[in-house]
Amino acid sequence: MTKRLIEGSRPAEILLVDDNRGDALLAQHALRDASFATNLTVAQTGESAMAILRGDGDYGGKRLPDLILLDLQLPQMSGLEVLTAIKVSERTKHIPVIVMSNSGAGRNIMTSYRLHANAYVVKPLDIGKYREAIALMEQFFFVLATLADADH
Repeated sequence: MTKRLIEGSRPAEILLVDDNRGDALLAQHALRDASFATNLTVAQTGESAMAILRGDGDYGGKRLPDLILLDLQLPQMSGLEVLTAIKVSERTKHIPVIVMSNSGAGRNIMTSYRLHANAYVVKPLDIGKYREAIALMEQFFFVLATLADADH
């Protein structure tokens, strides 16, 4: 199967921020089955996500992600702290952030949207539903929506 490219010329860059190795593997498999070509970068901590987004060290010159999938339950720097840092930075605030959490708690949802999350998704427990959720996000952000290009 030929994978589609965004803007007709390149794979979509996705940053997954999640310390749960199982969830990260599930996302990798779901994206592998998706219709778009993607470059997935996984950050297991909020600190490493911010280093990637700042272009620190080995990440210098790396393209900013087109989409960020962010778990709330992270060690040390929480997902909400990462979301805040992303949305206050001129360099990164244009990047859509989808909070993907195991929690459907109303206060987490409200706080995420107040901090300018673009969507809040409760992680499906069923692998088929998880893949379907990834496919729907992909269709929305890479087909229907027009994303900002940080290079312009």
